[in-house]
Amino acid sequence: MSLLRSFLLAAFTGLVSTAAAAAPTVPVSVSAPAAPLAIGDTWLLPSTVLGEQRRINVYVPPGVTPGTRLPVVYMPDGGLQEDFLHVAGLLQVGAGNGTTRPFLLVGIENTERRRDLTGPTENAKDRTIAPRVGGSQAFRDFIRKELMPDIARRYAVTSERVIVGESLAGLFVVETLLREPDLFDTYIAIDPSLWWNDGKLVQQARAAPLTVPGRRRLHIATSADGRPGLNLAALQAIFPESSGVTFTFDDWPAETHATIYHPAALKAFRTLLK
Repeated sequence: MSLLRSFLLAAFTGLVSTAAAAAPTVPVSVSAPAAPLAIGDTWLLPSTVLGEQRRINVYVPPGVTPGTRLPVVYMPDGGLQEDFLHVAGLLQVGAGNGTTRPFLLVGIENTERRRDLTGPTENAKDRTIAPRVGGSQAFRDFIRKELMPDIARRYAVTSERVIVGESLAGLFVVETLLREPDLFDTYIAIDPSLWWNDGKLVQQARAAPLTVPGRRRLHIATSADGRPGLNLAALQAIFPESSGVTFTFDDWPAETHATIYHPAALKAFRTLLK
């Protein structure tokens, strides 16, 4: 090896060694421990009406000035393993991009879903779907007498109230409008199980025309699965303009009972909650 080549190699080696020594040492460590990801509030609400505790989940839209009163969307099937997260996502995106107003979302987690969301039935087959059915009136009493006052104590809310539900929860939405129309302002029922009790909820409503206090809105969306069992003409007859209810209907023939909730709720929110 020539003297010049040896000198250049030594110089290069020295530079590399110096640079390596000067480079900061990146410590090798384990990942930081995970922490819970919180998107809202949750608590157990003792219920005298139902004789049990109910898990309540609440989504509060970000960026709202503290003390600002918000309208409220209530939802059965409101557990974290149920429909709460995807409905909260719809409201979060809607408020963020201006396609809906900001709403507080209150989810009621199920304990006995088929008990709480169904009314009485004379159909023996209906009674085989769960050990107990027909508890919808008690569930409504819980919402009115215990849940709504608790929400009003915890949060700044307006008097505007919305309810959204799918399948049996959609049945509960329609039944609530017919039984206690003052409980909510807007009723959104997606693929409602109006076949319950051989469709007597709609039949009875046709026999006793409804007149509500003020103005109410009912929106029903159906999938390819739900449309055959829905008597649209009967529903339209129940809610003429004179009833005080603005009735709208949306058909989703490309969706099934398992897929309709998210797209139908998105469209309903953009139409009714803007």
